[in-house]
Amino acid sequence: MRVIGKIVLDEYPHADARKRLRSWLDVAESASWRSMVEVRRVYPHADYVKPLTVFNIKGNSYRLITIIDYARQLVSIERCMTHAEYDKGAWK
Repeated sequence: MRVIGKIVLDEYPHADARKRLRSWLDVAESASWRSMVEVRRVYPHADYVKPLTVFNIKGNSYRLITIIDYARQLVSIERCMTHAEYDKGAWK
């Protein structure tokens, strides 16, 4: 997959999430996902919240919000936030 919006990860202020975000990026860039089913084979707790795909990072500590265009093999990183920020719902 081609990943755009990596600056969101580079500039994320929570240092304890950086290693896990880098790991997610490595996996996403080497993947060729064709559906949410394939995403869940690697990330079973990923959720589809139309039109977004939400990944849990570092257990339940962080959420990575993306848009995946399977036909174009493109992942757009939209936001990264703490679980508490995610629960507030302002990302919707």
